[in-house]
Amino acid sequence: MNELIQTVAVYALPVLFAITLHEAAHAYAAKFFGDTTAYSMGRMSLNPLKHIDPFGTILIPILLYFATSGAFLFGYAKPVPINFGHLRKPKRDMAWVSLAGPAANFFMALLWTLAIYALVLGGVQEEFFMLMAKAGVLTNLVMFAFNLFPIPPLDGGRILTSLLPNKYAYKFAQIEPYGFFIVMALVLLKVIYTWWMAPVMYVASKLLQLITFPISLLF
Repeated sequence: MNELIQTVAVYALPVLFAITLHEAAHAYAAKFFGDTTAYSMGRMSLNPLKHIDPFGTILIPILLYFATSGAFLFGYAKPVPINFGHLRKPKRDMAWVSLAGPAANFFMALLWTLAIYALVLGGVQEEFFMLMAKAGVLTNLVMFAFNLFPIPPLDGGRILTSLLPNKYAYKFAQIEPYGFFIVMALVLLKVIYTWWMAPVMYVASKLLQLITFPISLLF
């Protein structure tokens, strides 16, 4: 129980920020490209309470934590309602709206990386803040990679649908009703992490290192 409390304390803010910015980014992008569905429903918000799903965001991760001794965690937020048909150019703009969420997570991973450098440069000795910053980087890289997996309804699936020729895009989009179950099966078989998430997270982390390289020269 103490370990769970410590884990929750370290990850609570990073996870809330990651989920909130991810969903809000989808809403902002949708409004920018012509769909005001999320905006009219109050989901274009940086308020975490607007995006938390009690079952998917809180209950499932806690149950999985105890059931697997922390070896496997999974959760989700309330998806932002988007009517792709209302976008000015639905097929093209769907890619940008879908990409907005993972892009927001990469941006947050960058901010947490900068926070780590700031803590070191500032001589902050409190371990809790460093653990939280590292958790922020990890959480956002996980969300970035997972959501880019190219199976709908994940963002990567919708991006791929947008890029495919119309004939193949229509057929591929028909996977969406079964997409969640396909993804969960691949997660449990560790296919997604081994063959997709780990490589994508590695490349993203190297890109973060490249972006922050000038700061690293101060050490």
